[in-house]
Amino acid sequence: MPILEKNRTEATQREEPPLVAIASVIVSMALIAVGNGLMFAYIPVRLGVEGFDPTWAGLIITGLSAGGLAGCILTGPLVRRVGHARAFMVLSALIALANAAVGAGPHPIVWIAARALYGFAICGLFIVAQSWLNDAIANAIRGRVMAFFYVAYVAGLGVGYATLALVDIRTADAPLIGIVFTALSILPVGMTRLAQPPAPQAASVALGRAWRISPVGVAGMLAVGGLSMSIAGFAPIHATAKGYSQADVALLLSAMPVGTLILQIPLGWISDRTDRRYVLVAASALAAAAGMFALGFDGGALAALVVIYIIWDGASESIYSLASAHAADRAGKDDMVALSSSLLFAWSLSGFIVPGIVTALSAVFGTQAFIYVAIVIACAFSLFVLLRVFTKLSVPTTETGSFAPMTAQAPLPVELAFAPEDNARKPG
Repeated sequence: MPILEKNRTEATQREEPPLVAIASVIVSMALIAVGNGLMFAYIPVRLGVEGFDPTWAGLIITGLSAGGLAGCILTGPLVRRVGHARAFMVLSALIALANAAVGAGPHPIVWIAARALYGFAICGLFIVAQSWLNDAIANAIRGRVMAFFYVAYVAGLGVGYATLALVDIRTADAPLIGIVFTALSILPVGMTRLAQPPAPQAASVALGRAWRISPVGVAGMLAVGGLSMSIAGFAPIHATAKGYSQADVALLLSAMPVGTLILQIPLGWISDRTDRRYVLVAASALAAAAGMFALGFDGGALAALVVIYIIWDGASESIYSLASAHAADRAGKDDMVALSSSLLFAWSLSGFIVPGIVTALSAVFGTQAFIYVAIVIACAFSLFVLLRVFTKLSVPTTETGSFAPMTAQAPLPVELAFAPEDNARKPG
């Protein structure tokens, strides 16, 4: 009996890793988020203080998005070569190097390259972290663990945004702080006892197949990729150009993630009890309305703008999690790998193209161009979903999964590491 009990205990430990081991990955990503949030806020404000044209900040956002697109393609081969833990450390080191390049001084060309490197690394880190967690945790707790993962990352971003108010903008303090938090993030993963998944197979990108499974899901990723990068990337650029102070920009950015936390839960609860497409229409309509209010109050009282941007960002981010859940509702077990890879690619592609468009428009129409672009995207997506609802081509699913809060600042995982029987998640 003692031997049988010992074998049973060992088997349980293999199947259910300790929570502290799972937490190591989540804590690492939350620490990285603090540095990431600070750098997102620091770069446009520093460029504005130095007198650079806002177009440079837009080009830097476009470079970041291009790096992210490369990351979603190249991370799989990297993980196959060195494994999850080493890939995590390599990608973290690249973020530290990118921050060091920014800390060398305001050289826009160098900063474009540095942020492209950052974009590659952060997209890769999400793929590694989320595929690692998905391999380690059981289906029974998967939704709760991943929800906590997203909330922890959003909270870290908020802390990073708020930290901008405490640094001397004309020094390299912000990049140094970013490097410190990135270095700290390596420690939990470096010391984790969480078992590494086996060498992954290549994750295929099949947009046509994903579209056949869920046109609304793919369109949602295309919409939210552009919305997220426009709002999160260009809001500090525009606020700086409008003359808001460093502390004002920090407050605005740190408040925006609150919308993600307070709007997703009620919208997700409703979507679990009705056709998710109705909720997607409501979320995108709310995003469009908030964008219009952002135009109306542009340059006005900071308190009003903070409230508007909280709603605007929260509604836009909700499209991400709702579209993901909607697509998963319609996917079979054998479709999940290609679907998650394709959704990530669609998100990354839009996140690359739309900032480029906004940057070009900003050079002609001013930094408020991102607001118009975001309104157009939200309206177009809302109309597309309504069209799908009222056509015979789209038949509501008879079964929906449970909603899990997500953020477009934390990309969908590519299911890198699972055998087919382990790869199937409950829809939603």
